[in-house]
Amino acid sequence: MSSHRPSICVYCGSRSGRRPAYAEAARETGRILAANGWRLVYGAGDVGLMGEVARSAQAAGAETFGVIPTHLLSREVGKRDLSTFVVTETMHERKKVMFMNADAVVVLPGGAGSLDEFFEVLTWRQLGLHEKPILLLNTEGYWTPLSGLIDHIVDEGFADASLKRFIGIADTVQVMESMLRNRFG
Repeated sequence: MSSHRPSICVYCGSRSGRRPAYAEAARETGRILAANGWRLVYGAGDVGLMGEVARSAQAAGAETFGVIPTHLLSREVGKRDLSTFVVTETMHERKKVMFMNADAVVVLPGGAGSLDEFFEVLTWRQLGLHEKPILLLNTEGYWTPLSGLIDHIVDEGFADASLKRFIGIADTVQVMESMLRNRFG
């Protein structure tokens, strides 16, 4: 058995969204990462859901690995007190460094950036470039329309039905934790 502690890449909004449940789920995600000894890998911001996850993970004792491009240091308030703080030149490098340093991907509510990150890792999985779990945290049904879009893409013949199997959908943080534990013990 390996002594490697899993690293969970969390993609989420640099805003908090309209529902208080989103921020609470982000805080709860940080706590469960720490409770399981998993490292948080994320976008190094201290704003929105990103900040909620990171502060919660840190407060509970988790190792944190943040990656931020130079041009977002002030906009996303680069959180420099992380266990590891990496500054990249571009968004593409940021995504690559985050993904390469993670064993699984969890997507909390977010906007275009979170969707970009999700679709990139989903496409890589579809192409056989990795076998890392990809989980959507469907807080209060946030990702239900995305799930419907994936069904539509498959139904219309633009992807094989296997695409759906590459995505785990968790309606609560507890379900997400259980899915990750099943993978990492």
